[in-house]
Amino acid sequence: LTRGLSVCGANVTFSEAVKLLGVTLDATLSFDQHVTDVARACNYHIRALRHIRPMLTLDAAKSIAASVVSSRLDYCNSLLVKTTEQNLQRLQRVQNSLARVVCQAPWSVPSLELLRGLHWLPIRQRIHYKTALITYKTLHTGSPIYLAELLHDYQPIRELRSSSSHLLQKPPYRTVFASRAFSYTAPDIWNKLKLETITAPSVDSFKIRLKTE
Repeated sequence: LTRGLSVCGANVTFSEAVKLLGVTLDATLSFDQHVTDVARACNYHIRALRHIRPMLTLDAAKSIAASVVSSRLDYCNSLLVKTTEQNLQRLQRVQNSLARVVCQAPWSVPSLELLRGLHWLPIRQRIHYKTALITYKTLHTGSPIYLAELLHDYQPIRELRSSSSHLLQKPPYRTVFASRAFSYTAPDIWNKLKLETITAPSVDSFKIRLKTE
């Protein structure tokens, strides 16, 4: 990526990362730069919110936090399935900081307690939530087709109890990079959910059961 390309006598230098639809993609798809960009943007708005927080009600602060900061944390976050623990921790620190500003809480209060009070899922759970929701919609609507083609019902060789458990087939993989593909991560997350959750009759009921679980 760092090598140049000569075109008509001019040297064109390749970029180490490219931004596509708001997501920064690097050569190894580590999303390190994307997480850096998201954290920087979120921290900017958190600082601005901290200045005006004393003049806001709790509901108003929660609305601003959700629309300005949490929306950035959630945008395309299903791409971060099985990203590095360091990236997850960086985003989690951003969310913890946001929760403290919204609740006007001191550092002595555990961040997990604040998240529960606000009914906010932590970063890792938000990523799994998004992936599971996409899987549910894909299974029930058959679209988008390019995702539906990657999901297959689990069919054991002989009749087992799991045959009626609405599980998905997990394809084999040989590398860690391959295990981050939707074809593997979607069944992996889906198969860990309760039967009551994955058999929800509607998207709204699925969201409620999924968040509770």
